[in-house]
Amino acid sequence: MLGMGGTTPQQRAMDLEPMLSAAGFHMIPADTPEKMRHLETLPALKVNYYVGKDGAMRYWFADPSYCRCLYLGDEKAYQKYENLRVQARIARTEREAAEENYEAQQQMQMNMMNPFGFGFGPGIGFGF
Repeated sequence: MLGMGGTTPQQRAMDLEPMLSAAGFHMIPADTPEKMRHLETLPALKVNYYVGKDGAMRYWFADPSYCRCLYLGDEKAYQKYENLRVQARIARTEREAAEENYEAQQQMQMNMMNPFGFGFGPGIGFGF
């Protein structure tokens, strides 16, 4: 869910973290109490950036709850991540449209099988 309205933080992490990994972000575990304390001070579940000492953009994503880690990537990884997000959004939109189309077809078939709209056909319950 990538316009992720209505998702839980865990669902958001589960949606985004595989994309971050696939895009080339490196996962750095918060494997010490000090790292965990620092991770908890960062904005969670949102891609952020900073300019490195070399002037290059660096991107990071903090997850203190689900993976207890920080994802770190460069400009190339970030661009790939954004492309993956767009592809996922398109796939989700197409899937939702297909589901709506299927439901509409099912309803149309039900209406054709029962054109009277009563839940039963003519003669049943009318004593014809």
